[in-house]
Amino acid sequence: MKTLYIVRHAKSSWKYEGIDDCDRPLKKRGINDAHLMSKILKEEIDRPDVFVSSSANRALHTAIIFSNQFKYPLANLKISKSLYSFSDGYLVKTIKALDNGFDSAIIFSHNHGINDFVNSFGNKFIQNVPTCGIVGIKFDTKHWKSIKKGKTFLSDFPSDHK
Repeated sequence: MKTLYIVRHAKSSWKYEGIDDCDRPLKKRGINDAHLMSKILKEEIDRPDVFVSSSANRALHTAIIFSNQFKYPLANLKISKSLYSFSDGYLVKTIKALDNGFDSAIIFSHNHGINDFVNSFGNKFIQNVPTCGIVGIKFDTKHWKSIKKGKTFLSDFPSDHK
């Protein structure tokens, strides 16, 4: 059994002109949501075996907040440039390439790839995974590369707690 948690990065800021999209920081609301959602998730689950984040500033900052909440060593946080993509192709490749020694993983990435992935690989339709939304899917397999349709057992969004 493999368990996957996918987190869409928290709300980012558009107020800075002249910076690359991948460098956009989190807004104060995004930082607050990341602290809220990481605290809630920590109360519900055991710490995932591996944390993997897009290299984009907003995803990485979200991952760091979650890592700190779970007391996951930042030195072990895996950063993937390929997750800075808005298709589920790179997300699928990243997940299928995970080491089989990890039974659970948490991935910090972007839309539209997240929406496409959770609806293709989960069994519950989710119209939109909002910023800092979390979706959990269990796969009945021993190998990440073999994941197919899994069971969506968690969908938790900041708006559920406000």
